[in-house]
Amino acid sequence: MSDSHGISTIDDCKLFALPKMHHTNGNLTVVQNGIEIPFDIARVYYIYDLPSGAERGGHSHNECANMLVAVTGSFDVVLNDGTNERTVTLNRPDQALLIMPGIWHTMRNFSSASVCLVLASLAYTESDYVRSYDDFLQKSTLNKRSTQQ
Repeated sequence: MSDSHGISTIDDCKLFALPKMHHTNGNLTVVQNGIEIPFDIARVYYIYDLPSGAERGGHSHNECANMLVAVTGSFDVVLNDGTNERTVTLNRPDQALLIMPGIWHTMRNFSSASVCLVLASLAYTESDYVRSYDDFLQKSTLNKRSTQQ
């Protein structure tokens, strides 16, 4: 999922169609470890009751990959690999965005009553987070330099 040097780019962040079983009494989407997503789920959490104008994320991970789903409502995910930036809008509960380690991501433009479900490949560890954008850019530049040598 990352390039041959192990450095993730925004192109490694992909949208996945999740299975949708349509029934007259409501739809069902199932997510299973290693089947619908490319990793085993170690942690699940969701973000909700967001005030108007709220932003979430604003960090990258050293090792953890995440899948984001807009269970209800919609929001934008801004992906940044230190060189390129791309915005992905999530607005369907049967679609998930894979965010690879080493990608700075920020969620914004949450619609009213939106819920963001996050499936993570690792349990929470504060040391896995890069919370300073300047530190992220420095680390990104160092990683790119080391792969060019």
